[in-house]
Amino acid sequence: MNPLTAVLQLPRAEAAQRGVAHTPREIGQQPESWRATRALLCRERERLSAFLTRAGFGPAGEAGKNGIPAAALIGAGSSDYIGRALAPLLARRWRCEARAVASTDLLLPHFEPGLPGRRYLWISFSRSGDSPETVSVIEQALRQRPEIHHLLITCHADGKMAQAFAGRPNVSTIVLDEAVNDRGLAMTSSFTNMWIAGQSLAYLRDFPQWERTVEALAGAAEGWLPRVAAAAAEASARRPQQVCVLGDGPQRAVADETALKLTELTAGKILAWPQTFLGLRHGPMAALHKATLVMALMSSDPPRRRYECDLLEELRRKQLAHHLLVWGAPAEQAEGSWNLGTDIASIPDCDRPPLDVLPGQLLALFSAMELGLRPDEPSAGGVITRVVSQFPIYEPVMEQDGI
Repeated sequence: MNPLTAVLQLPRAEAAQRGVAHTPREIGQQPESWRATRALLCRERERLSAFLTRAGFGPAGEAGKNGIPAAALIGAGSSDYIGRALAPLLARRWRCEARAVASTDLLLPHFEPGLPGRRYLWISFSRSGDSPETVSVIEQALRQRPEIHHLLITCHADGKMAQAFAGRPNVSTIVLDEAVNDRGLAMTSSFTNMWIAGQSLAYLRDFPQWERTVEALAGAAEGWLPRVAAAAAEASARRPQQVCVLGDGPQRAVADETALKLTELTAGKILAWPQTFLGLRHGPMAALHKATLVMALMSSDPPRRRYECDLLEELRRKQLAHHLLVWGAPAEQAEGSWNLGTDIASIPDCDRPPLDVLPGQLLALFSAMELGLRPDEPSAGGVITRVVSQFPIYEPVMEQDGI
């Protein structure tokens, strides 16, 4: 039986006792939840298009004639990685500057990621809508830079982000279904569904194409989840001491998120770190040893994949990384201890993050269980919590000439 299915079929009392009442379900529900998010965004399309027009973009998301706004994607932790994984797609399809700026950076004095006089659209992500950094930087931006338009994407209708800024003419909010407001510690279905919501903005000029893309992602995930779960369970049983996650472009942001999931769900018992394929040779390769699992998130771009395959061959030749999990390449192109054979060459790298994050989510889940932890709440003593605890906020957050 598929190991994910086996966990999902545990009796309710046993699942609660073992701390798997939420996280496995939230991982497994993702393909169908993407379809639900697609339906929600189809209903919201006209409202979002009108808001983007007011923000300086054309009636269907095209850059306006009176100076192209820059898009800043704001969030903390996993929500920051959503922005990093989404920025290349928005930049390509909107033909404007689009880059992620962590709210944890914006909170610091004298941080100036923007250009004086430049028009900005902020797209902010927060699962709970109560993250202290994200809420605070929005509040202060509205006071100090009222010309900035804000699009807020959250999974919690009652959170501060959804409630406190409602009704403002330069603010619009997307509230996703409560089903993806993950109850477990780690963001899983909330991560991918907020990314899907952001992806819809890139396709406002061609929603039918976006709808087909979401269906391709959901169908692929449904087909691959059993195979990926089996590989993740087997890999976690090897008890790797560390995991190096390789990815380039949008997949680098997924590598960041994967490393965070492993750190969160194993309470730091597995050292996980992200790196680019070509960057690994510039020093970080020295950290690899025979108890290292290397997870390779392969590109669908043939020239980029050649570099990636060369790097994996070098790791094998040097007998580094005793375990190797390869995602996103056909078996004949990249051998590995677990080559998932997931050839997704038909899906561009920019559209793939919801698929690419699945192996890491599942590896984190089964690693936590292998270590005897409770995935829904693995952090003993509440070292980290589902929503970051409140802490003092010091003003000013930003300079007048910054973003």
